[in-house]
Amino acid sequence: LSEYDITQRIMESLVNACHRSVLFSVLEIAKDAPKIAEELNISLSAVYKTLGKLEELSLVEIERFDFIEGKKIKLYKSRIGRAEITLENNDATLHLFPNKSAIDTN
Repeated sequence: LSEYDITQRIMESLVNACHRSVLFSVLEIAKDAPKIAEELNISLSAVYKTLGKLEELSLVEIERFDFIEGKKIKLYKSRIGRAEITLENNDATLHLFPNKSAIDTN
């Protein structure tokens, strides 16, 4: 994909209410999908689908794995702490800023 296509896909993702909710949910603390679904009161399948899209766009990452009752559990964390979209000269520019809480824990 071209840089324009990726930028466009990220902007579309950021204006999606479900995507934003999931990003805000994992901004400070890494969480697994069931915890996110419970907190946001949305279906687990919607959370997994959203996390997959956000991970594909590098907006979230798997911070670590936990093992619960012999199962390997992914804990997700937002890679971005802030995003800005500026409109100039008939063009939109996307600026992403790293999640400081993710930097502080690594």
